[in-house]
Amino acid sequence: MKPFLAFVKKELFHILRDRRTLLILFGLPVIQIILFGFAITNEIRDAQIVVLDRANDQTSQEVIQRLTSSGYFKINQHVQTQTEMEAAFRRGDIKMGIVFPPLLNDARMHGGKAQIQIIADASDPNTANTLTAYASAIIRSYQLEKNTAPLPMTIQVENRMTYNPEMRGVYMFVPGVITLILMLVSAMLTSITIAREKETGTMEILLVSPLNPPLIIVGKVIPYMALSFINTLTILWLAKFVFGMPFNGSLSLLLVICLLYIFTALALGILISTKVKTMQAAMMISATGLMMPTVLLSGFIFPIESMPLPLQMVANLLPAKWFNIVIKDIMIKGVGLAFIWKYVIILAGMTIVLLTISIRNFKSRLA
Repeated sequence: MKPFLAFVKKELFHILRDRRTLLILFGLPVIQIILFGFAITNEIRDAQIVVLDRANDQTSQEVIQRLTSSGYFKINQHVQTQTEMEAAFRRGDIKMGIVFPPLLNDARMHGGKAQIQIIADASDPNTANTLTAYASAIIRSYQLEKNTAPLPMTIQVENRMTYNPEMRGVYMFVPGVITLILMLVSAMLTSITIAREKETGTMEILLVSPLNPPLIIVGKVIPYMALSFINTLTILWLAKFVFGMPFNGSLSLLLVICLLYIFTALALGILISTKVKTMQAAMMISATGLMMPTVLLSGFIFPIESMPLPLQMVANLLPAKWFNIVIKDIMIKGVGLAFIWKYVIILAGMTIVLLTISIRNFKSRLA
């Protein structure tokens, strides 16, 4: 028994000395609990909305006050026309718009009927459903509270879903899956390839060639960029002809953005490969380290606006978040570069930063 206990003691010390094992053993569960606990929620807070108040009277102001004080909605701006509201939808500034009819207060005082229109951005059907349900419930509650007068008023709530009136789930899942697949495949292939060269010792042979390290990296990346682009064309073809996804925007712009995102993912793969020594480690980091954040924090499934501020800041560092916004805007809303240029610049900036850090790490490893 004594030798066995000594063996167990030796194994325990071996585990405690291995920082990577301790990180996986204790760090990963904590990270997962924090991510799943805060990110996986369908509750939406502070959703950006616009108000088109044609009544501008006591009743409309009271309804607006109820909506904003609920914590679910935050007024982005007051607009004067339907065109301004549509422009806000196209820019992606808002999730929902509310249109109050004229003479709303008269309906309240004289027992008439009024109709409040709720317009939601259904390019994300889950969020649109949730927000319209929140707003409708708040307006109904207000109506019940005010109907104690002898002449009760009737407020009808008309819900309209823009960009996806049929509320098809593929409008949300197909762009998200494209974002996830391109990130995983591109980053994983690049990291594994370079890690394999290092593991098998063939990297030294490449380094004695006339090519300098940056050209070696570029040479390794270009074939995978071409293959990933072919992969992109296949996915987009399936999205169009199998799942019936709309292509309302410019196809050439969409392809250019996809190419930029692929390049970003490849740069991330190079960065991973400079930090690991084996193919197995590269595969694990690419698969687990990228998949979970991309699924949970890119806005693909769960609304980022509802997450705590630290997680929103982390989400801003993910290329997948910005690409997911851009691809949905082009495919579903049909917007052009004038509406998405900010996101494109962010993606391009991330690519330059990742590539610069990767090449610098690559050089320092060789020094």
